[in-house]
Amino acid sequence: MGKSADTATAAVIAAERRELAELFGTLAPGQWAAPSLCAGWRVREVVAHMSMGFRYPTARVLKELVKARGSLNRMTDRLARRDAAAHPDPELAAFLRTHAHHPWKPPVGGLAAALGHDVVHGLDVTVALGLDRKVPEDRLRIVLDAIDPRAFRLFGTDLTGVRLCADDLDWSFGGGAPLYGPAQDLLLVAYGRRLPAGRLRGDEVHRFVTD
Repeated sequence: MGKSADTATAAVIAAERRELAELFGTLAPGQWAAPSLCAGWRVREVVAHMSMGFRYPTARVLKELVKARGSLNRMTDRLARRDAAAHPDPELAAFLRTHAHHPWKPPVGGLAAALGHDVVHGLDVTVALGLDRKVPEDRLRIVLDAIDPRAFRLFGTDLTGVRLCADDLDWSFGGGAPLYGPAQDLLLVAYGRRLPAGRLRGDEVHRFVTD
């Protein structure tokens, strides 16, 4: 990704964070306490986790990772639960707005992965709550193009024998029996999420929906 592409991606990351902060700021207390698509996390934990990279310097993250005996999942779960309990809902939402231009990136994947982090977790909230938010196509395409099968183990993704086929964009991924749905829903499938029934179509749909 060149410098101009980096600049453009940084701009859409900032826009995504601001828009999500505004949306989260409208949620009722019951929505904050509702389950998200992230197993075991309420909306509150997801939003707390979204700003973790902005609020914890690298040295602190490494210290927390040692406490978690090297388990990234255990560390992020503990911090999300702790921060969700420590900060009121409006403050959790405001962290995204305050840090809209923060240069945080995951260890792998660069700015596209940073955008993916915001987009996917935003969908973890909006889809779980039944909110009809459409991720702008330019942002969605950046994240779709950055899907990396090498990360599937981390997210618990199993697309064996399945081809993801968007019915609203010219995009597909994988090979096998087609699984149809909106591109942003298929993005969630690629990140190991199970979706509410009725959002996907295909012979293998039972593998990717909640019971």
